[in-house]
Amino acid sequence: MPLSQSSSLYWVANAYATITVGFGINALLRPDAALSMFEFEPPAAAAEHHLVNRLMAVYGVRDIFMGLAIYVAASLGTRKSLGWTLVSTCAVAMADGLICLLDGHNQWGHWSHGLMIGVVGTILLGVLDRS
Repeated sequence: MPLSQSSSLYWVANAYATITVGFGINALLRPDAALSMFEFEPPAAAAEHHLVNRLMAVYGVRDIFMGLAIYVAASLGTRKSLGWTLVSTCAVAMADGLICLLDGHNQWGHWSHGLMIGVVGTILLGVLDRS
């Protein structure tokens, strides 16, 4: 059986979806805690804090959407659609890590998570299947 056909990949993809949705819910309900994942401090000024909270809500909705996209691709799509959804999610995590790197904080937290998702995605795409 080709590696891309392993049913365990669906379990792993659903676990990543759950983690991603959890990150999004955390950002919506606890924006300061979610901001700390980027190693940023919440601003002291009320107006700036309000703006950052709204931006964290955007981040939270983005993460929830990505998690739901993974769930949908895992349950209704093909292995390739799930693979590309995971690779796309990996790209977002890598971009988040780059933003952290440019500010000098916690890029590896994002990159390690993104790389794991990307590896599962590329396996689902059949990259490691033997011909």
